[in-house]
Amino acid sequence: MRAAGALASAALLLPVVTAGPAATAGQRAPGVFQRQVTDAANRYHVPSSVLLGVAYLESRWDGHSGSPSVGGGYGPMHLTDAATALASAPHHSDATEDARGDAARPRPAVRVAAPAPERGALPARLRTLDRAAELTGMSPERLRRDPAANLQGGAALLAAEQKRLGLPLSDDAADWYGAVAAYAGATDRATARTFADDVYEVIRSGQRRRTDAGQDVALPGSPGLAPRTEQVDRLGLGTVAAAGVECPPTVACESIPAPYQQLEGKDYGNHDVENRPASQKVDFIVIHDTEGTWETTIKLIKDPAYVSWNYTIRSGDGHVAQHVQAKDVAWHAGNWYVNSKSVGIEHEGFLAQPDAWYTEEMYRTSARLVRYLAQKLDVPLDRQHILGHDNVPGTTPATIKGMHTDPGPYWDWAHYFELLGRPFRGVGSPFSGMVTISPDYDDHTPVYTGCAKPGEQCAAHGSGAVRLHVAPRDDAPLVRDVGLRPDGSPSTVDVNDTGARASTGQQFAVAGREGGWTAIWYLGQKAWFRNPWWDPTAVGAHGRLVTPKEGLGEIPVYGRAYPEQEAYPEGVPVQAVTPLPYKLQAGQAYVLGQTSPGEYLWAATFEPAGHRVVRGKEVYYEIQFGHRVAFVRASDVSVRDTNW
Repeated sequence: MRAAGALASAALLLPVVTAGPAATAGQRAPGVFQRQVTDAANRYHVPSSVLLGVAYLESRWDGHSGSPSVGGGYGPMHLTDAATALASAPHHSDATEDARGDAARPRPAVRVAAPAPERGALPARLRTLDRAAELTGMSPERLRRDPAANLQGGAALLAAEQKRLGLPLSDDAADWYGAVAAYAGATDRATARTFADDVYEVIRSGQRRRTDAGQDVALPGSPGLAPRTEQVDRLGLGTVAAAGVECPPTVACESIPAPYQQLEGKDYGNHDVENRPASQKVDFIVIHDTEGTWETTIKLIKDPAYVSWNYTIRSGDGHVAQHVQAKDVAWHAGNWYVNSKSVGIEHEGFLAQPDAWYTEEMYRTSARLVRYLAQKLDVPLDRQHILGHDNVPGTTPATIKGMHTDPGPYWDWAHYFELLGRPFRGVGSPFSGMVTISPDYDDHTPVYTGCAKPGEQCAAHGSGAVRLHVAPRDDAPLVRDVGLRPDGSPSTVDVNDTGARASTGQQFAVAGREGGWTAIWYLGQKAWFRNPWWDPTAVGAHGRLVTPKEGLGEIPVYGRAYPEQEAYPEGVPVQAVTPLPYKLQAGQAYVLGQTSPGEYLWAATFEPAGHRVVRGKEVYYEIQFGHRVAFVRASDVSVRDTNW
């Protein structure tokens, strides 16, 4: 549906362009990018440290081969051209999805996506490339594809803003705080300040990085730099409603509540009022992307008959809105067990090209929010508890195909966990019985298809996911996911096919080693991935593993940890404990995440007084079973430590 919507929008919005030179053409020679920064800074009289600081916060100096970010931005300066990048259908408009993930109430009504807005109707923050073209005289295509031109476009925007504010084109980076605060198009004072503060923190601390074009770029630190923060007053920005928000002080957060009201008959929407953690402990934080603009997403969250999530983060400037309190249950993950025990965070992303790159400011703001929530709700910062939507399991065999695949293989989990303060490091020997997936994101560029059109190869891009084969050979078929393909056919390299994919930070039990390959237990089978010692894609780990108890040939695997039948009181319908179409077989082992009692939240009335949390005696273990997590009964398995 996303692809069809994108193609329909493309016919209306995509301008006719001719093929240009590759975005990385001429970029491989050492020092090219650094000279281009200096040239752009000198041409528009912007301090090079300011230009490098803004570019780092927008793109980490990457050009992404001319491909747009999830926020419709191009190049190292993230010049936005959303009309060309194309807004696709909103994330929760897929007719096959049940974001609530529970049959206790009728599914929320399906909403048909509004047509993509005309170029002139887009907010200014989503069309800064047009303004850069006016200021530089360069074509939009060149600004999108040529990093040197893109840097000049960004410098021109900063200089124009400096002049508009009546400030001098100074050589002192401290004099540019107001222009930097305005760059990302924030509409409120707090967000503008947060963005500028982040840029100046980069300038103070300094950065050094090799870009996706192979350029070694350095920004020397200026620890004594004291920007003139009072300049933000010149922007004339207002404030937003922030009373009662659950956000750290280091992010700009506003309250845009999801409505909770009675609808026709007994129906209500669009979330459940609860009392977590007193009622249930929050165990997961789920990362999503919206697949709709900020403006579209905010309209949807205000619909009382729609679904919901707890937070939305804007791409260019990292602005955060809270919609549902952490104590309440939002409908976002497509799995009611996970919903009832999680917080969902949506990240603005609206491209026809799904799962593309994300701005550094979005990563940083998101990490601060997750770190705050993890401390507040006692959620461990690891990949068993910080999940992508693509790691949430289907509830029954029938729902597996409809589960979403965001944020996708281009979300940089390694960088994200560095920002969370929990980087993935090897803690076991190269021969330990457990591994943590950890490819070098920038250099690891597996082929994907289907970003723009079915079967069409995606542009080369860094990825945190490794591909899994049935044998230790590149030409061996990919492993099979019988939940996605009951006919037993192999998985594919489509960007939305999660059937043969292991992602950064996920941990698996080792099933074998041969040459430069490692096998892991995955969906009930041996799955091989390239892991040579000279270019490793995984590191040794140590932890606990589960395996079927002695005498059991195989055990069932579940997508939710529901109580046994005897636990349900009168008036609460018994929920079937339906196994998924996979088996954990004798001799196999899987990494143990958390231990959970069987729980079910019965919430089918508007008044929360009618809700019940059913807890059973049955205990479940969360395991990393495939790309998605799963659950097994503790009574079915034995637990052991890995060797070092």
